[in-house]
Formats: sequence, C-alpha cells, structure tokens
Amino acid sequence: MRLQPSQYRAVTVGALIAVCAIVVTGVAVRLTGSGLGCDDWPNCNDSQLIDVSSTHAAIEQVNRLFTGLVSVAVIAAVLGSLRRQPRRRDLTWWSVGLVAGVLGQIVLGGVTVLVDLHPIAVQGHLLLSMVLVVNATVLVRRAGEADGVERNTTVSPVTQATTFALAAGASLAVFTGTLVTGAGPHAGDEDVRRFGFDIPTVARVHGVTVMLTIAIALGLLWRVRRRRTERGAMTPVVTTWLFVAALQATVGYVQYFNGVPELLVGLHVAGATALMVVTTHVVLDTRRPTGDDHGGRDSSTILAESHV
Repeated sequence: MRLQPSQYRAVTVGALIAVCAIVVTGVAVRLTGSGLGCDDWPNCNDSQLIDVSSTHAAIEQVNRLFTGLVSVAVIAAVLGSLRRQPRRRDLTWWSVGLVAGVLGQIVLGGVTVLVDLHPIAVQGHLLLSMVLVVNATVLVRRAGEADGVERNTTVSPVTQATTFALAAGASLAVFTGTLVTGAGPHAGDEDVRRFGFDIPTVARVHGVTVMLTIAIALGLLWRVRRRRTERGAMTPVVTTWLFVAALQATVGYVQYFNGVPELLVGLHVAGATALMVVTTHVVLDTRRPTGDDHGGRDSSTILAESHV
C-alpha cells in the first residue's frame, strides 16, 4: 500500500491530536487523585494486570489504555512515512522522534508510579509531553509542504531572533507553571510529596514569565506590522498567539484567585498545549518553502532589510 502526500498528512494530524489529547487525559488522572489508582507498573497492582475495582484504578487504566492508542498513532506515522510516495527522509526522522518520545513517556510513567508521584517525575512527564507536541506540530507542517523544495528564511534576522525569544519565553512559562503545579494541591494523590515552594511566590514568578513572553509577542507584532514584506506572513500567526496567550493568562489568574478548581486547572493545561502548538507555528513561519509567496519576500529583500 502506498500513501499519497495528502493521506500521509492526515495520519500526522491524527498523531498530533493523539499527543495533545494524552496531555489532557494525564492531567485528568492527577486532578481526580487517581495517580496511584494503579500502584504498580506495567501491572495495575501486584496481582492484576488490569483492575477497575475502584474509580481511581479505572481512571488510571483508561489513561494507560489511551497511551497505547497514542503509541499506535505515532507508529502509524513512522510506517506511513516509509510507505509515502515519494518517501522523504525528513518526515521519517520527525516521525521516529515521536516514537522515541512516546517510549520515553512510557518509561517515565512507570518511574513516576514507582516513586509515588514525586513532583520532579510528574514535572518531567508534562515537559516531555510538550516536546512531543512540538515534534508532532513540526511533522504535520512538514508533511503539508511540497516535495523536493528548499525552505528559505522569509523574515529579517532581528524578526527571526525575536521569534526564538518568544519560543524560549513560552517554554520558560510552561516550566515555571510546572513548578506551581508541583507545589499546589493537585498532586494526583493525597499523600504524595510536593515541592516545598511558597505557592504565592512561585505563582508570581510564573506570572512574570508569562507577562514578559506576552510583551515579546507584542513587540514582535509591532515589528512585523511595520514591515510590508513581513506583515502578510507573520501577522496572522502572531495575532493568534496573542489571542491564545490572553485566554491562557485569564484562565490562570481566575483559577489562582478561586482556589485552583479542577476544571480550570484542566483548561489551563489544555491551553498551554495549544500555546505550544501556536508557538511552533510562529517559529516555522519564519522559513518557508521556495515558491511560497505568502508574505511576498525574496532573498534580495531580506538582505536589504537585514541591518534593521
């Protein structure tokens, strides 16, 4: 069986959806206190592979089952890249990255259970999930590009550096968010260890990183809107980033001042996942395949503006 490029892209979209969904289901386990519903790995407990005798065990089992479905989705992405016509090495490598990440998640998930949900293990679990989200987003984007073309920089060096700063700020905001989570009340179980941080202090640190990253995005928007050759290519994605970030910040402040209710925490993590997808697109939009006229730039225009 051979896959056409459009068919393979549909496979990669499915992998991205699965990777994003596992973030939300993993958070649901923690928010329902079901992190130790299964206290062993890979068995649910020392006597049963599968145990749904309690609500917590059933929720954890569903999450583990969904991890299996994610594994199927990323393996399909690898196999699809090998059956795609024509075959492209870049798509194969990015899809293999997904498999490696999921395997890492499975191992880290087992370690997390064995160390009784130590906050560092839980933190690593979420951060690795975000890496997988970025990987899957790049794969979808690359799968949608034409074959046999090179990607060229379509913005000035300063604009490109600003997008990298935006990506670094978004990553730092996610990291500081995991510190808040590791110190907060939603640990996945009532009796597990927490970070010893003062919650208001670490929440302020997280808030500062979020505001600084939004400031970078506003500066980026101001810059690209002033530049005719970058306006069309970059304004839509940066505007989308600011919209998602504004919603995310709003949910964050509302949840903090209302005692971090479970539903809002879940929405906040889902928002962080969406933000990483959009952030990846912001960076990717600085380089486009040859012949993509979105933004109307060519190499001579870029060189002429590089000093700005």
